[in-house]
Amino acid sequence: MTESQPIPQTVADDKKVHGVVAEFTDVDSLLAACRRVRDAGYTKADAFTPFPVHGIDTALGIKPTVLPWISLAAGLTGTTIALLMQISLNGQTDLFEGIQYPYIISGKPFISLPAFIPVTFELTILLASFGTFFGMWALNGLPRFSNPMFTSPRFDRVTDDTFFLFLDAKDSRFDEAGAKALLGELGGEFVEPVLEDDSSKVIPKGLLIALATVICLSSIPALAVLRMRVTKSSSPRFHIFPDMDFSPSKDAQQTTTLFADGRAMRPDVPGTVRRGEMDWDLNFKTGIDMDELASIDPPRAAQLVAMQSDVAVDDEDEVVSEADVDAPAEDQDGEAADASEPTAEESAASETADNTPWLSENPLELSEEALARGQQQFNIYCSVCHGMNGRGNGLVNRRAQKILATTWTPPSNMHDPTLYADVYPDGKLFSTITNGVRKMPGYASQIKAKDRWAIVAYVRALQASQNATLEDVPGSERSKIEKEQAEVQAQLKAAAEAEAAKAAEAANAE
Repeated sequence: MTESQPIPQTVADDKKVHGVVAEFTDVDSLLAACRRVRDAGYTKADAFTPFPVHGIDTALGIKPTVLPWISLAAGLTGTTIALLMQISLNGQTDLFEGIQYPYIISGKPFISLPAFIPVTFELTILLASFGTFFGMWALNGLPRFSNPMFTSPRFDRVTDDTFFLFLDAKDSRFDEAGAKALLGELGGEFVEPVLEDDSSKVIPKGLLIALATVICLSSIPALAVLRMRVTKSSSPRFHIFPDMDFSPSKDAQQTTTLFADGRAMRPDVPGTVRRGEMDWDLNFKTGIDMDELASIDPPRAAQLVAMQSDVAVDDEDEVVSEADVDAPAEDQDGEAADASEPTAEESAASETADNTPWLSENPLELSEEALARGQQQFNIYCSVCHGMNGRGNGLVNRRAQKILATTWTPPSNMHDPTLYADVYPDGKLFSTITNGVRKMPGYASQIKAKDRWAIVAYVRALQASQNATLEDVPGSERSKIEKEQAEVQAQLKAAAEAEAAKAAEAANAE
């Protein structure tokens, strides 16, 4: 050989042998060879084809991958982490005692599985995806920066028109001479050993420097964010995408020059009726007998009627704004009425003297569905202060007492006799829910009138439950209660007799 010609590499050159590969010209001969190799006991064999070949996995004896089980385990891990995390943060169970925030939101229970589904679903999919991705890498021995098969120039045809069958040297049955002979018998047209790659295994310094530079540069944003979290700045933040951060929207109670009245909040169109409340009369919406009120206090009745359409009409058919309803009355000479402050006795008398003809009975048709609706709305809006049982021991009140809030007014105990129907009519309780009292805001904008009456019905049911007698229990349940009472009395009698017997024995012993 001349010096310009390279010396051919052979096994005798002490190169590491990774296996033996053979070429096949058609699919049928390749599948037949794969079956013979499988039957010969080879477990580490692989085939390379220019297109997918159906049944080649079975022909090679490749077992089903465990990747689905890895994905399942990772997904179940995500589900478990999500549920335990949400229960520990929102739940109140013995398992997570001490790391809990026992707040009821919108009437949901502490462990609300339907509310936990979105986070649980997302974390399940996330960990299942990670498990599948990295599990595939691990099962395939990735990453691999080179493959000894690429050392053969003939292997380039695998993407064109040639099929290859490879026997790995890691197989326990591998013998180079025997493998060559077997592949030759199976119709391999060209059989050769797969030798170690000549390329260097040392990572180029330039690549290392570039990688270190990228890592250092990528840490700059993180360091900038950390610095911003511990420092203050009078400059506005840098907006790459401003989105709606600088939109000309207005918040509540702000002013604007766009409208003549200068208010950003726009009132409802006069005569606006909430959807679903078109059929209710004024008695139903106010809790007041409007006919009787018109006979004893016509101006107030006119104001209440006008407030339903956002305008008020005086005796002379002049339109006045709703803000003028509460303005001080004027006498015939145009002078304002006496605005001197009343005495303490007059204030007490005005508080106790309530001549409003409240509705004494709930106009809502009472049924199990109405009580269930009232209980649901009570638990959502009222229980946070009044408690689930209505005794004023809600979470907000307990928190206010715990921090000794000086401006807090405790909510009413709904079982106070002064709030019973004979003293506090249903219409007045409905008006309290609608307009609020003391620290309690009005809920007219949040709770429909029908639901407010349902809450009134549920409150009356709560009050009745505290003083119920056996005659108030339905006949179908009365016998069950009588049976339980008889069992309790029998147990108490037996306990008393046992105590008497012990006392007699003690006396005899003395």
